[in-house]
Amino acid sequence: MTRFFGTVSRGVRAPIIREGDNIVDIVVDSVWQAHESENTPFRDKDVICVTEAVVARAQGNYATVDEIAEDVRQKFPSGEIGLIFPILSRNRFSVNLRGIARGVKKIHLLLSYPSDEVGNQLISEHDLEDVKLNPWQDLLTLEQYREYFGQNLHPFTGVDYIDLYQSIAREEGCEMDVYLANDPTTILKYVKDVLTCDIHSRHRTKTLLEEAGAETLYNLEDILSEPIGDSGHNPQYGLLGSNKSTEESVKLFPRDCQAVVEEISRRLSEKSGKKIEAMIYGDGAFRDPVGKIWELADPVVSPAFTAGLEGVPHEIKLKYLADNDFADLKGQALDDAIKEAIRIKDENVKAQAEVLRLGTTPRRITDLLGSLADLTSGSGDKGTPIIWIQGYFDDLTD
Repeated sequence: MTRFFGTVSRGVRAPIIREGDNIVDIVVDSVWQAHESENTPFRDKDVICVTEAVVARAQGNYATVDEIAEDVRQKFPSGEIGLIFPILSRNRFSVNLRGIARGVKKIHLLLSYPSDEVGNQLISEHDLEDVKLNPWQDLLTLEQYREYFGQNLHPFTGVDYIDLYQSIAREEGCEMDVYLANDPTTILKYVKDVLTCDIHSRHRTKTLLEEAGAETLYNLEDILSEPIGDSGHNPQYGLLGSNKSTEESVKLFPRDCQAVVEEISRRLSEKSGKKIEAMIYGDGAFRDPVGKIWELADPVVSPAFTAGLEGVPHEIKLKYLADNDFADLKGQALDDAIKEAIRIKDENVKAQAEVLRLGTTPRRITDLLGSLADLTSGSGDKGTPIIWIQGYFDDLTD
């Protein structure tokens, strides 16, 4: 019988998860109840995706502003630091900033422009062109920025993030000077102790600063990479991937995730008799075309996944085959020819090299699945922190 559905992504409802809950039990039970209630059969290579937020919540992986401050205080005993390239976000950075400001006496804040790393704008490209600034070379003081551009409110939140970040520092009794530049070594004109806050460019930024003579140098991944007292922590990512929980606490990116996905996979595979894959996902890897904001503010899309999700897709473009190799075919003959090309793509890679070269963009499977899961679950009130994806590894011949 012909199948008319290909890939299907379903949000699975689950109880509200609290610290101390057994996340594996909840995921397995929720998926199984959905299977029975909706009469949805399992298939080999089904993928169960679990949002990182509920994993971290079950782990109790939280930290307070005071714990952030204490770690910063220990790492920067001078009490005066350069803080460079944070993203402009109340959810992602404001509480972290409060902890940092509580731990030092003075911050030299260096912001990238015209936008931060994920696309939040401080200056529109049009305004930047009007004043003939070169963002790769020119340093702006806060006074120059205000003279040129005035107050800039974020188009989605209506917040002036420079004002917000300065107000947080003031509330913590911390002095703050603000500059705008894209060369990270600019900060060394003012201070030699630096905390970098960029996410995906962090390794290059640290290398440039080391070579330029920074003395004490850390990234957010180094803050709370170990616990402060009984605090949460993440040995790989520290504060990267953290989110605001309350005004005085953050939820960290989950840790020890591999054991979670392996156990979910094992138990659902045993119960269903099918090979079930599992992964934990955070932000998807996509960009909003209107706001120009890149969604991925986490250090990775997926911090853990089972072995069957390794690699990149091995696909060919059907439109290329239809328009070139089989341009003279139509109807059933065209359908049969394309299916045969799909069947032999793995058997005769050399012969199919040209077709495969024009295949899909070589993104990692986990980045694609995580993006699909993030779009399916949303970040609001859907109540579906678990995503059940079927048919992702199928092709037209299945």
